[in-house]
Amino acid sequence: MIRSVVRGFGAALPKQVMSNRDLESRVDTTDEWIVQRTGIRQRYIAGEGETTASLGEAAARQALDRAGLTVADIDLIIVATSTPDNTFPATAVNIQHRLGMSHGFAFDVQAVCSGFVYAMTTADLYIRGGMAKRVLVIGAETFSRILDWSDRTTCVLFGDGAGALVLEGQQGTGAISDRGILASKLRSDGAHREKLYVDGGPSTTGTVGYLRMEGREVFKHAVSMITDVIEATFEATGTTADDIDWLVPHQANRRIIDASAKKLGIPLEKVVVTVDLHGNTSAASIPLALDTAAADGRIKKGDLVLIEAMGGGFTWGAVLLRW
Repeated sequence: MIRSVVRGFGAALPKQVMSNRDLESRVDTTDEWIVQRTGIRQRYIAGEGETTASLGEAAARQALDRAGLTVADIDLIIVATSTPDNTFPATAVNIQHRLGMSHGFAFDVQAVCSGFVYAMTTADLYIRGGMAKRVLVIGAETFSRILDWSDRTTCVLFGDGAGALVLEGQQGTGAISDRGILASKLRSDGAHREKLYVDGGPSTTGTVGYLRMEGREVFKHAVSMITDVIEATFEATGTTADDIDWLVPHQANRRIIDASAKKLGIPLEKVVVTVDLHGNTSAASIPLALDTAAADGRIKKGDLVLIEAMGGGFTWGAVLLRW
């Protein structure tokens, strides 16, 4: 059978770093309060000339370089984002052009913080269905542009950035020892829309709007929803938490990460955590974390890696892959 194997990985961050101390001068908060409740110590904020597309392009170029490939080798670009450069066309088409790619096709996926999990699953289906040999999967966000900087409950949480993977179809045996994506599970429930959303849009207010969140409600649902899709992934592959080499969760909140790992029985030393460095970068958080851990040598070829995320909607999902 065909497996979608990671050939390359990359990341890009804005130039400006905003520490918790920097935020103290903008909003009624403290470094201690932010760290205690979220684990975040800093985040990156896009400046003039830095956009979702420019960050996504930079991450894509690094992933292609590490894969030893060029845009001529790519058939499809999928960009997971909730902060596109324009209402339309898709940011993926923008990045396609910026890369100098005029063949193939490109489109965006919008599932908020679960976007990269949804995009990887979509890419896997295109590869296994024979419509693409190699797919550039990008998670890119500039959430700083939709934050209400007077709302201390949300503006301290989010940052900007991008990450990318090159997935390539390779022949596998169908065994759990195969490299590539082994299983994916996706879920959504629109009944929770009001708990995490943006209060604007072209068809409603004609404005971009600001992010709004009921933090306690999101936290209350997060752990159970995340463990639900992970357990379904284990069941589909005949694996258990003991088989996992690395858990790479969506980097939203350190307390959610720790609680999820504990409930699943995954030791914290097997959990990749970058929320302290990047904050919550929505669809970019998982590929940024993958890039960090693969670049520093923690994630190695053959490792069994579990990624998971939950986002506004609610959407949530998990992907199990062998690196």
